[in-house]
Amino acid sequence: MRYVHDLQLLVTLTHPKDDFQEELVIRPLQSGDVYASFQFRTLWETDFMKGNKVSHYRLFPKSLGQVISKFSVRELHISFTQGYWRTMQWGQPFMPSPPGAELWVWFQDSVTDVDGTWKELTNVLSGIFCASLNFIDSTNTVQPSASFKPLGIGNVTDHRFLRYATLPREIVCTENLTPWKKLLPCGSKAGLAVLMKSEKLFHSSFHSQAVHIRPVCQDSECTTTSWELRQTLNVVFDLHTSGQGKREWSLFKMFSRTLTEACPLASSSKIYIDITDNPQVSFLHNILSLKIQAVVLGDRRTFSVYDLTEANTFGSMRSLNLLIRWKSSEGDMLRPLLHAERYVAGYGLQTGEIHTLMYNYHPFRSFPILLLDSVPWYLRLYIHTLTVTSKGKDNKPSYIHYQPSKDRVRPHLLEMLVQLPPNSVTEVTVQFERALLKWTEYTPDPNHGFYVGSSVISALVPSMVAMDTNNTKERPLFSSFFPCKEESSYFVRIYTEPLLVNLPTPDFSMPYNVICLTCTVVAVGYGSLYNLLTRSFQIEEPNPRLAKRIANVIRRLRGVPPLA
Repeated sequence: MRYVHDLQLLVTLTHPKDDFQEELVIRPLQSGDVYASFQFRTLWETDFMKGNKVSHYRLFPKSLGQVISKFSVRELHISFTQGYWRTMQWGQPFMPSPPGAELWVWFQDSVTDVDGTWKELTNVLSGIFCASLNFIDSTNTVQPSASFKPLGIGNVTDHRFLRYATLPREIVCTENLTPWKKLLPCGSKAGLAVLMKSEKLFHSSFHSQAVHIRPVCQDSECTTTSWELRQTLNVVFDLHTSGQGKREWSLFKMFSRTLTEACPLASSSKIYIDITDNPQVSFLHNILSLKIQAVVLGDRRTFSVYDLTEANTFGSMRSLNLLIRWKSSEGDMLRPLLHAERYVAGYGLQTGEIHTLMYNYHPFRSFPILLLDSVPWYLRLYIHTLTVTSKGKDNKPSYIHYQPSKDRVRPHLLEMLVQLPPNSVTEVTVQFERALLKWTEYTPDPNHGFYVGSSVISALVPSMVAMDTNNTKERPLFSSFFPCKEESSYFVRIYTEPLLVNLPTPDFSMPYNVICLTCTVVAVGYGSLYNLLTRSFQIEEPNPRLAKRIANVIRRLRGVPPLA
């Protein structure tokens, strides 16, 4: 026994410590939809930044650990989203993401060739997540100067080690969800991941899955550091269109499954149900819950918490199925203080305008926002036509960073720091000219149009209530991702809609017609002329013996004596 104890102690001291937590947040929306947010957090007490070679992996996925070590990654954030988040109907999401695929990475300052490392990293991530990230190249990659600051420890200001790219046309399907679930310690065999049934998740109004890796502190004094891996999955279910009809939901109706146990490797497994609007909660079994209050996105919310690590949570049948009914459909949703949208104006296929509208619904406070726009090179911006107006007056940005594009090399990059007046709409307008592409640069369906990625807006939005930053251990995971030092405001990042722009498109059927006509002319005209010029003609005299035999056969048939 002494030997076994020493061996366990040696393993504990040799291998880094790790911890895994999982949670599910369910929030009934005022529009009748249901918002379900999964979040899985893995903490690993190791440090790749010092060049340590790690060969033992317990909870942290080995594939991502090798990526961090090989490519000297400081932070990695990747998301795959299908659908568009309707902010004015659903409120602010816990983890925002643009439609399609988004990837932004901070590299360590020891990387010499950032562009080459970025290219290799995108190809590796493309294989890990079964996505089209290998299409990320210099034409859709930018280096933001202020928009994407590190979310982990370390004050990195050199944006040369930052790369950001989006693929707004990326389609998310089961092939992306399956490798994402395999990164979990329990996979989809136990815990909250059991509810992730593909046919239910993708039959929804909105679906987004993401992976966030960053270094964090283990304690308040930051004496030890750890790597944090957050896997998030956000789904919005439309129960009216799914045939339910009633304003009620349950775990079985949404996911076609119930919970039977927590992940055995998880130190914490909880379900948070937002009961701020006071719905009537009923259960299939007599289950006790704990009610807590937390400040989420500047609003104080009340949650009913269910701990899956406790045996009495599942009851005698070892199955948990939560059912909630609304008392009434009345009530107003708290309108988000910051909202943005974008559209393309103009006529014809030569020139146009991009309009970005940013709404500040706060009645008496103004706040600055940081706008990031990445426009492809084939939309040639006229930056001298850039105008920013608020309440019919010019609004001069306090900071502008613009990097012009190069044809077939890099896109446009525009960053601005704009002050939004209270209860106002700020409009940013810029004109552009459409370029004529080479015929090999068009997509297989060019008449569908070309996608332009979403605009990114980052801001510190004033909070309606004061945040309690002392009680950090009892707060849910989804409320502690974005760092915020001020109690009177909270950080928020929102995305606009992606644009679909038509470009001048040639008639691709004309080459086919020209090829057919040319081949016909060559075959008939040139072929006949070639035969006349190269063929040798010879006169063949008839064979007298053969003619005599044929004549004798005919004479016999007529009864005439044959020829001698």
